[in-house]
Amino acid sequence: MPHRDPPGILAPHIPADAYRRAEATGAPVVIVVQGSTHHGIPWQRALIPFAVVGAAALGTWGLVVALCALLDAVAHTATVIAGAAGPIGVGGITLKLTRSKH
Repeated sequence: MPHRDPPGILAPHIPADAYRRAEATGAPVVIVVQGSTHHGIPWQRALIPFAVVGAAALGTWGLVVALCALLDAVAHTATVIAGAAGPIGVGGITLKLTRSKH
């Protein structure tokens, strides 16, 4: 962010030896202030928030995709285990977890 002085200050700093020399001799002190030729929107100031929001959005979508892939793998694993285990019975009640293939 560019340095800004409060209004009413002509120069941010005059070296002490130059000031004392001018004060002792009565010579004028010339202060050169370079003006800005930049007219318009400072793009860095506008693009950084968009870049941060874009990175957050892409990260969120990546997290959603990874979670969906993980849940898909868990569902396939549970199906394979249930198919290999066969029917599960507890206290005379039998639960068939998968359909037979024929």
